[in-house]
Amino acid sequence: MKKIFFLFLLIVSAYFTCAQTYPEPEFSNEVYYLNKASGNTLVRLEKGSSKMDQKTNMISGSEVSYSIEGVKSAVRLSSGGNLSFVFSTGAPSTKSSGKSDSAMKANGIDPSMFSGLGNMSDPSEKFTLYKMEPGKGERKVLLQKAPGMNPFGSHKLQSSDKYTFSAKKIRDGYWELIIDKTLPKGEYAFTMSDTGTSAMSMGTVLFAFGID
Repeated sequence: MKKIFFLFLLIVSAYFTCAQTYPEPEFSNEVYYLNKASGNTLVRLEKGSSKMDQKTNMISGSEVSYSIEGVKSAVRLSSGGNLSFVFSTGAPSTKSSGKSDSAMKANGIDPSMFSGLGNMSDPSEKFTLYKMEPGKGERKVLLQKAPGMNPFGSHKLQSSDKYTFSAKKIRDGYWELIIDKTLPKGEYAFTMSDTGTSAMSMGTVLFAFGID
């Protein structure tokens, strides 16, 4: 009986030790950069929301994209190697932030889209990491660009580069997102797929950063 009790204490101790090495984000349902070089401190990424933009032109072609204002993110990382990010639903120890929910509602995003995230087994099913394309006063996630009738333009389907990551579950509702390869210099964003009632708006939440 004593052995079982001590084993239980070891498991609980290991759990809390692990939990303590990963700080709790100030806001739930957001992606943060995990700066391991600075003692596992968190850096909040630039956050924006975008509805799907669809443009069609017989000459230049068609384009489907998400966008965020500004040609560069204010959140800069000095290197694209060995990057890790964290995501927390705020469950079960904390509740969703009212400020965060209000901000999402103000931008036309339904907070209910996050309601099923606490039970998800793989965040890669909800998040996609893109390298963004430069635009006029904005950055774009190019979902698809089809060629038009311009004989001097590209004749291939184009889209923004995607980068894979591995999801490590730290505890219920908390994951570390480990980027699988070194990211080249440029602008990036995680997009979160819509679910529930907000899926009809064809919108997404973007968490952006840049690598110098």
